[in-house]
Amino acid sequence: MIAAIENALPGDPGVLVGIGDDAALVVAPDGRVVATADMLIEGRHFRREWSGPADIGGKGAARNLADIAAMGARPTALLVSFAGPGHLEVSWVLELVAGISAEASSAGAVVAGGDTSGADVVMLAITALGDLAGARPVLRSGARAGNVIAVAGTLGSAAAGLALLRQGTAVDPAFEPLVAAHRKPTPPYAAGPRAAAAGATAMIDVSDGLIADLGHIASASGVRLELQMSAIAARPVTVRDALEGAAAVLGAGYDWRRWLLAGGDDHALAATFPASEGPPDGWTVIGRVVAGQGVLVDGRGWNDAGGWEHFIA
Repeated sequence: MIAAIENALPGDPGVLVGIGDDAALVVAPDGRVVATADMLIEGRHFRREWSGPADIGGKGAARNLADIAAMGARPTALLVSFAGPGHLEVSWVLELVAGISAEASSAGAVVAGGDTSGADVVMLAITALGDLAGARPVLRSGARAGNVIAVAGTLGSAAAGLALLRQGTAVDPAFEPLVAAHRKPTPPYAAGPRAAAAGATAMIDVSDGLIADLGHIASASGVRLELQMSAIAARPVTVRDALEGAAAVLGAGYDWRRWLLAGGDDHALAATFPASEGPPDGWTVIGRVVAGQGVLVDGRGWNDAGGWEHFIA
């Protein structure tokens, strides 16, 4: 199986030594390397009965590649560690690998190496590397009062798709795009470097929920972020009609606004920009940065859970 995986992964000019040696040798043109790591665990982040192997692999890659983009960098390489049950079909694993490779390629990166092992469930541990091309990294700590807040990508769809899958019945075809968003996110990778070039002062990948992740920027920057629900709950940030429809079908206890503000897993990018220049194309302004602390929505605090809690079932 290991040999089959190695043969399925392509090489790249940015990787001087790839799979087949004890370690990879990756080109670092900038002299600095942006690095991040993330895990994807069966039963916690995905279910094989809900998602095909290519989507699972793509999702594992996307979670890491989006973090690189959120620093304003271009993804260059992935290191992938895979563990799974021995009864898995080789064809299933190869589809997983193909999904990882395809997602990496879509972001301009390549799989440079990794490891394999046995486990009771499928687990992916991926490290992503990126290049800043001489630019400064965009950190969470740079937001300043007077900046505007903007989003690139879509919010709420993945959380709605997860809720639909959990209902345990056939999903209405009208809601398939929401389910697809849960199975494999589509982060706006190019928007990260574009934001950096346009003068973004802070940026983050929205993985755990908009309120939770913007809370990290507010805390790191020592400012308050004030959001406008009318801007968030409209295209292109939100497919509102689909979210409202899904909430109506699921019934009492489901609120599309909660998916939008606290759902996470869409891997959109959120950033702050000087108000005088604003964000580049592909970004939508959803609020402003002021003196203070925390995150407000239409002038009020968000009293529900802010997003995904990693250590709560």
